[in-house]
Amino acid sequence: MPVKENRQGRIVILSGVFCREGSMQVEFAEEVLNYSITRLQNYSIPMNPTTEPTTLTSATFEDLIREMIVRLGEDPNREGLQLTPERVRKSLQFLTRGYSEDPETLLKGALFTVSYDEMVIVKDIEMFSLCEHHLLPFFGKVHVAYIPNGKVIGLSKVPRLIELFSRRLQIQERLTTQIAETIQKVIEPQGVGVVIEARHLCMMMRGVEKQHSEAVTSSMLGCFREEQETRQEFLSLIRQRSNSV
Repeated sequence: MPVKENRQGRIVILSGVFCREGSMQVEFAEEVLNYSITRLQNYSIPMNPTTEPTTLTSATFEDLIREMIVRLGEDPNREGLQLTPERVRKSLQFLTRGYSEDPETLLKGALFTVSYDEMVIVKDIEMFSLCEHHLLPFFGKVHVAYIPNGKVIGLSKVPRLIELFSRRLQIQERLTTQIAETIQKVIEPQGVGVVIEARHLCMMMRGVEKQHSEAVTSSMLGCFREEQETRQEFLSLIRQRSNSV
């Protein structure tokens, strides 16, 4: 509150009340004034932000990639990195698009009744996937065999099924069993065999850095697990490398 001086002496102004200096009213007014000032100093007016603060869940994919670039010590505004966040988003959406597809629906769309009951093999199918531990690629070939039990699937559905499961964050062991179990469940053959041979960049370009290592996994169901002769026939046929096709 302002304090004014005039010819009659010092005047204290508080809440519209004029009190002449030296009176008890002035002393009381000054005490109230000091108390009010202290309360005002300790009082904070809540501020309503004009925009919501950015959180991990509200940030865009591009924002997260841009932040990652900064934390790696780079400048996201540098010419070569300006569009990198958008490119990474599109790339990862493509590489993980298998989450939006249903494997059973895929196979049931090309299911045919036949009397053929010999082994069907589709081998050397190229495969690319992302290791879920480091988000680095692993790649190789997949070999699939099954013995029909009254039904077969269109040959193109086998590589499409592999593509569906490999376009997810994966480990090779799970990828192998998912392919085998889906075929077994949908067409109920006498048996299914799946073998994957792959190289992992998480072992080649980091970690142990072994350039020529290869991981081999297999899943054998039905007669492929129970009958050694059937299993051996499958493994023998996929080892044969033909240059005639």
